[in-house]
Amino acid sequence: MNSREFTAEYRMTHWAQLLQERNTSGLSVKDFCMDKGITRNTYFYWQKKLREAACVRLAEGNSKTTDLTVQSFAEVRLPESSAQTASIQPDQLCVESGLCRVTAGPGYPIEYLATLLREVLRLC
Repeated sequence: MNSREFTAEYRMTHWAQLLQERNTSGLSVKDFCMDKGITRNTYFYWQKKLREAACVRLAEGNSKTTDLTVQSFAEVRLPESSAQTASIQPDQLCVESGLCRVTAGPGYPIEYLATLLREVLRLC
C-alpha cells in the first residue's frame, strides 16, 4: 500500500467513524456538523463516498456468485420471553452473541451466512 492509498483509507475510516458517531448521537446532521465544525456539504460528500465504497465492496464480494439478483431471506423470530429457547437440530449451525442468535440449516449458502455474520458483528 503506497502513501496515497494509505491516506485515502485513513480518511475513509475517519469519516466512517464520524458518520457512525452522528448516527448514535441522536443529533441532526445540522447540529452535529455545527458541533464538529464541518459543513453539511462536506458531511454529505463523505457519506456519499462511503456508500459508494460499500457498494463496490459488496459487488466485489458478490462477484463470485453467478446471479446477483438472487436473494435469500430467513424468518427472524424474537422470543416472547428470555427464558424461551428454540431447540437446535443436529444438522444446523447456531451462533449466539448476547441477545442475538443466528441459526442456519445445511442448505443455507455459506456466502450469505458470512455476510450476515459480518453485519451482525458490525452492528453489535
